[in-house]
Formats: sequence, structure tokens, C-alpha cells
Amino acid sequence: MSQKLPIINCHTHIFTGDHVPPYLAKTFLPFPFYYLLPLSLIVRIFRFWYSGPYRWQFKPWFKNLSEIVYQGKMIAVRYGLGRFLSFAVGAFLAVHVFYILYDWFVFLGPEETYTSYVAQLKAWLERHSLLFIPPSLFSKLTLTIIFLLFFKTGRNILFAVIKKLWSFLAVVPGPESKALANRYLNLGRYALHTNQAEVFKRLKAQYPKGSKFIVLPMDMEYMSAGKPKTDFRYFKQMEELKELKEKSNYKDILYPFVFADPRRMVAEGADHFDYTIQDHKVILNDCFIKTYIEGSGFSGFKIYPALGYYPFDEALLPLWKYAADHGLPILTHCIRGTIYYRGNKERSWDYHPVFEQANVNGTYKLMLLKETKNKDFCNNFTHPLNYLCLLEEELLRKLVHQAKDDKIRALFGFTDLDTPLKANLRNLKLCFGHFGGDDEWNRYMELDRDNYAKAIIQNPNRGIVFMKNNNGEYSPAKLEQIWKYVDWYSIICSMMLQFDHVYADLSYIIHNPSIQPLLKQTLLNENLKTRVLFGTDFYVVRNHKSEKNMIADMSDQLTEAEFNLIARTNPNEFLRKAVQGH
Repeated sequence: MSQKLPIINCHTHIFTGDHVPPYLAKTFLPFPFYYLLPLSLIVRIFRFWYSGPYRWQFKPWFKNLSEIVYQGKMIAVRYGLGRFLSFAVGAFLAVHVFYILYDWFVFLGPEETYTSYVAQLKAWLERHSLLFIPPSLFSKLTLTIIFLLFFKTGRNILFAVIKKLWSFLAVVPGPESKALANRYLNLGRYALHTNQAEVFKRLKAQYPKGSKFIVLPMDMEYMSAGKPKTDFRYFKQMEELKELKEKSNYKDILYPFVFADPRRMVAEGADHFDYTIQDHKVILNDCFIKTYIEGSGFSGFKIYPALGYYPFDEALLPLWKYAADHGLPILTHCIRGTIYYRGNKERSWDYHPVFEQANVNGTYKLMLLKETKNKDFCNNFTHPLNYLCLLEEELLRKLVHQAKDDKIRALFGFTDLDTPLKANLRNLKLCFGHFGGDDEWNRYMELDRDNYAKAIIQNPNRGIVFMKNNNGEYSPAKLEQIWKYVDWYSIICSMMLQFDHVYADLSYIIHNPSIQPLLKQTLLNENLKTRVLFGTDFYVVRNHKSEKNMIADMSDQLTEAEFNLIARTNPNEFLRKAVQGH
């Protein structure tokens, strides 16, 4: 009996809260209020809790205090007088704490009638000397804490207030605020860990021995949300990953990628990425990319276009040529989310650089991108159809023609717009992280009257025909339709069917049970099933489920053969050339 390949989680993160820009609340909260809620403050609060009050429960004095509290509770339970006094004190404190919290959160009241009744009762209690709310903030906090610690009713009040506040976040200024709060809390869960090694240990401990992990760093310094402290900038994050990769017990199970941001590549020039051309191939000179890919054995590249750039940015084209020549995988973020560019929409983003729309006189012009809000226009960068501009030679030819650097035209062997390039990116190894998002999977299931959403069923070997109309001619109008009206699941699957090295992983969406029927159906397609990768998006997905929970779910909902395919065989193939190449 042959030994099983190890499980490979193809999408994990181990960066800490210190690596994240402080002002993620920008665009969610109006100026200057987002400055009042920096991520660094959340991290400090959680670190204080985990290093201080959280540890009290393990101290001898706390155990002694717990015993005294227990004895007091039992007196209240066993004796009638005790029960009466407990009830009376609890009721007295409940009224006072209620009004303390009410004064703090009165703006959360649902309607005027309710608010009026509460105010009338408060006035009545004060007239009859039954309400003594202390004036100082310290006294109010002390009273509230005593009530929360010793009375279950107090904890119920606290949970009710938090629930009300949470609902409030979903309304003002919108549901994205709740998603951002979840992200803050999720980062807070791992705030105790100040280095990536500790986070990786938490990840590794939830998997069988020998399991392997693709680790994806994040470079968020150009998203216009402030910059991390100097000691936690991108280079420091990468140095720490490099040291982790060099450890003898990690070198064969840890596969870190290099984050590629074209703005950093331009800003740092040859120090970051420098190359020469030989026979239409990229030969790296000494630079940051060469140090980590060829020197330290990093296994591929990670991009996150929602941070404010297209995946076909001119600065990235020679890097993608290098990746294609060496079989190095590129993993891209492809889901709508809360992490995206926080600055203003630039004028150059008003129109798509490649795709066109019909003009009034029968000609075509660049496609207008009308979105104005960050959460909307950043999806133009994330859209999976953008990658057709890399994979289809005819579209890539346009990009090479537009390039400001003559070196790019020489690299791809550009002649003119009517002549095919001498070198292209058709063999680019690409993985769509998050498979477009579970919302797009649900959208695919709902589009029962849409012809494009039927393409994978009607033509399981090809899916959507992107470039040509029914007459076999190149059709900009068709690309415009697909961009605007087709679900991302259909687009990604069609690319997986048409290009030999395109994959998609299940990270983040794996927590959602609603994807299981379509996942099962996807794995029935002989040409798709070898391109689906297991990934979780640790630790970002932790606000939904733990790693061991998701592995258990997958093992239960998929057959052993299906699970082994997406978690062992396919990831091994995805990494194979990268691993062998170093």
C-alpha cells in the first residue's frame, strides 16, 4: 500500500497585528473618527488582557477568591434569607447598572416611546430616593464590574448591550462596519503573539504530523491606511519568514511566497526587482526578489489587487514572465472583502485599461468603470476577468504595446498589434484564492436563466467562450457583457478549463456549508477536479471556524478520495515545479 501524500494547506497567513496598517477603519468611519480606532489600540488592549487579567485565573490568589465567592453563592442558594438578600441586592444593582449603561448608550434606543418610558421610570426612582448613581466614572465602572462578576443578570445585561451595539454597527454606516469589527476582533485573537513563529505553531498544531503549509505574507503599506511601525514593515516580515523557513524542522513543511506590489517595485527600482533578457527569458540580477526566490527557496508570489492595482500592471509583467518560465505559482486574492485600498479613486481608474465598450457611432472605447466607493471600485482590480489579459496572447499584446518601458516589448518579442508576440504568458501558473467568494457561488446557482451561467454545464470541457462571438470573431462587446453580468464562479471555472495551469482554492469560503453541493458538483467535472485546492485562510477565517473544525467538515462532507485529491494530490502538483526548482 503506497504512503499518502501529506495534507497541504494552500492558503494560510501568519503575519501579526503589528504588520497591519493602523487605520483600516478609514472609509468606514468619517474623518477624523477613524483616527480614534487604530488597529494598534485593539492589539494593545488584547495584549493587555491576555498578559494580565486573562492569566489571573491560573494564580493561587484567584483560586482562593473563587472559593470565597463560591461559598457566598452557596449561602444565597441554601438559605431563604440568603436568596432574598441576593435577589434584593441583585435587583438594586441591576437598576443602577442599567441606567449607567443606558446613559452611555442612550443613542442606541430603538424608538422615542421606549426612551420616554425609561426616562419616566428613572425620574420616579430618583423622586423616591431609590436611585443613587455615583457621579464619578471610576465609581460607575466599579459598580458595573461588581454586578457583572457576581450576578448572572449583570452578564445578561452586558450581552444585551453588546448585541445592540453590534446591530448598530450593521446599520451605521453600513454592514461593512460589522465585517470590519469582525476583522479587528480576529486580529485581536492573535494579538498575544508578537512574531510569526508563534502563530505558525498554533496553525501547525491543528494538523496531522507532516502536513505542509503555503504561507502568504501581506504588504499593506501602499493601501493608504497608514503604515505599520518601522519594526514591522514588509522587509522585517519577510526576514522573519526567511528565518522561519531556514529552521530544520520547518524547511520541508513551510512554503512561504513573496508578496508582489507593483508600487513597491517602482519605488524601490532595481533593489527590489532587476533583470536582464536572454532568449525572451528573465534572468534575475541581484535584488530582493532573487534573494528570496532563488536564495531562500520561497515558492511563489502572492498578490492582492484590491489594495489598489491591476494584476497586469506594467511593473508586474516581467515578474510574471519569470514566474511562467520557472513554473512558479502566483496566488491572487479573488473575493470581495474588507481589506482594500482606502484612498481616493484615481482618475486613471475611471476606465479599464484593456476592455472596451460600444460607442454611439459603432466604434469602441475603453470600458467606463462607474463605481465611486472604495468597496466597489476596488472590485474592478479583483475581478477574475482581468487575468484573461495575461493568459490570452491577443490581450497581452495590447498591454505590451502600451508599456512605457521598451524593455518589456523586447522581453515579449513585440512587433506590432497585428503580429503575435514571440513569447507569452499562457503557461502562467495561477491560483484564484477564495474561488471568487461564496457569494458568487450562490449567485451562480441563482442565475438559472442566464446563458453564461449554463456554459459549464452545456460545455464542460471549455465553459464560457471569452474572446469570440458566434461568428468566431474577436468581440469586445462580449467581454464587456461577461465583466458586468457573469458570476465569478463561471469565469474562474472557464479559465481553469481552458488554461492548463489555472487553479482555485477554497480558502475562507470553506467555512460555509452552503458551498458543499456545488463543490461536489465541481469535483464531478474531470477537468476541474484536478485544479481545486484545499486552503482555509488561517487565521482570517477563525471568526467562523477553527482549522480542525474545517478539516473535520471536509472529511465528513467529501469522500476520502475527493478530500485526498484537493488536499494532497492537487496541492502537490501546484507546488511541484516550484519545489523541484530549488
